[in-house]
Amino acid sequence: MGRVYNFSAGPAVLPEEVLREAADEMLDYRGAGMSVMEMSHRSKTYTGIIEAAEADLRELMGIPDNYQVLFLQGGASQQFAAVPMNLMKNRVADYIITGAWAKKAWQEGQIFGDARAIASSADETFSYIPDCSDLDVSPDADYVHICENNTIYGTKFHTLPNTLGKDLVADVSSCILSEPVDITRYGVMYGGAQKNIGPAGVVISIIREDLIREDVLEGTPTMLKWKTQADAGSMYNTPPAYGIYICGKVFKWVKAQGGLEAMQARNQEKAALLYDYLDQSSMFSGTVRKEDRSLMNVPFVTGDADLDAAFVAEAKAAGLENLKGHRSVGGMRASIYNAMPRAGVEALVEFMDGFERARK
Repeated sequence: MGRVYNFSAGPAVLPEEVLREAADEMLDYRGAGMSVMEMSHRSKTYTGIIEAAEADLRELMGIPDNYQVLFLQGGASQQFAAVPMNLMKNRVADYIITGAWAKKAWQEGQIFGDARAIASSADETFSYIPDCSDLDVSPDADYVHICENNTIYGTKFHTLPNTLGKDLVADVSSCILSEPVDITRYGVMYGGAQKNIGPAGVVISIIREDLIREDVLEGTPTMLKWKTQADAGSMYNTPPAYGIYICGKVFKWVKAQGGLEAMQARNQEKAALLYDYLDQSSMFSGTVRKEDRSLMNVPFVTGDADLDAAFVAEAKAAGLENLKGHRSVGGMRASIYNAMPRAGVEALVEFMDGFERARK
């Protein structure tokens, strides 16, 4: 069987060029006589790999020198706890609830202090981004937290919230590297790698240096102190070495595609193909308010659960994998990250059109 078009929300599709290059290097990484999976993370060879990965990410995202880049473990979910542990000096933080993961981060914050939900789109099943231009930000808030792109519900902050000068902390797991960003507008940006960067097991945190401090909450585990990780260059313990190696290859792939401006253009083009079809279809419909649609995750429904199930099954048979919507939402969801080629979206739209025509 050949490669399918994989629309999984994560772990997700990776560039074929990256997979082939990694396969070629599996047994012998550039004359080392061993796989990266086997080599010491303290070796000169591996030091070169992680340093090149950080340098390429800094170049791609325009990360200033006063921000640290940490390659960590535990996924974004572990950072839900690390964020308040490292930042909650006043024991107050404000959260904007736009989906399941934003809610989980808020609930984790409540363990450590007064985590306030200052805006939410739960009233309409997280199908939109609330107006965040005039928020009730607490004067004592240590930070304002968002999930910038909501994987399950397919929404995206296209305008960052007005935090009234408070540090913005953003979970960018499903939109990192999809478009240019101004890092200086964030105090902290973090994201799991398994959607748009690499394999599961790596989380990347980009943190302004003045927020990496000794005075964290009492009881914070050594491993969750950002200063521990920053001082050790992400190598306090054995890092997710092979995952970081793949991430580094993806960074080089993105650079070769033309960088984040080029990726944004490609992503806009792919998303338009699918959204334009949904907007004219009499069978399928999108679930997100148009102005808040994500370029990465596109949920859609027929309105009939049995028809949805038939679509998912027939699509799978046609080589279009992982289109079933999240269990909490139902319907379908196409995740069309950077590595999803335009041809994959074209194949999906063609299949949807045929499925619809066959039932008219």
